[in-house]
Amino acid sequence: MIKIQSDSKGRFPDVWITSDTHYGHKNICRGETNWRLPDGTIPISQTRDFKSIEQMNDTIVKNINEVVKQDDILIHLGDWSFGGFENVRKLYDRLICKNIHLIIGNHDHHILNNRENIQELFLTVSQYETLVIGKQEFRLMHYPISSWDGLNKGVMHLHGHCHLPTELRFGNGKRIDVGIDGHPSFKPYHILRDVVPMLEKRPIMSDMGFDHHTDEIENKDRG
Repeated sequence: MIKIQSDSKGRFPDVWITSDTHYGHKNICRGETNWRLPDGTIPISQTRDFKSIEQMNDTIVKNINEVVKQDDILIHLGDWSFGGFENVRKLYDRLICKNIHLIIGNHDHHILNNRENIQELFLTVSQYETLVIGKQEFRLMHYPISSWDGLNKGVMHLHGHCHLPTELRFGNGKRIDVGIDGHPSFKPYHILRDVVPMLEKRPIMSDMGFDHHTDEIENKDRG
């Protein structure tokens, strides 16, 4: 569990969340991609509008450093980097904030295997996590979950992986893809100022349609 503590005045540090930065991933960069659709065209919806991988990498670093300061906390939900083991540290070294919790994504095999003790860069490394900030509780995973622990109590589920555009980033109920591609400004989200207001009034429901965890069932003594 990642539990964020308040200071003596009850104030919490700024906690930010993002996912799928894909630092160094050439094919996701439209100006350099080798990806093609069956008709030979570049898949616009699956690539980022940058002319070069250097421009994309620089923008990722700039946009994170603009909002996530040295003493803040950054939670990254996976697919940290791409294009070789050296890019794991390259992105880390360029970020101002070093208080980073990482949830493993499907492209994070170097970190998962702890090559050259690379996990030591991060505060925690896990594949599924619970985050608690005051009275707010979240389930964190790289992949979207259809139903999660605490769903019926209003616990929110934050994930990445899908690279959903801004207009499609919400799932049914209190679930959102917090990947950098879906942020309106290609930046991390502030959990309390951005994520909670977007999710707290959404209905309690899962993506499965039927889910007995959302039913108002009482355990009655049949006598």
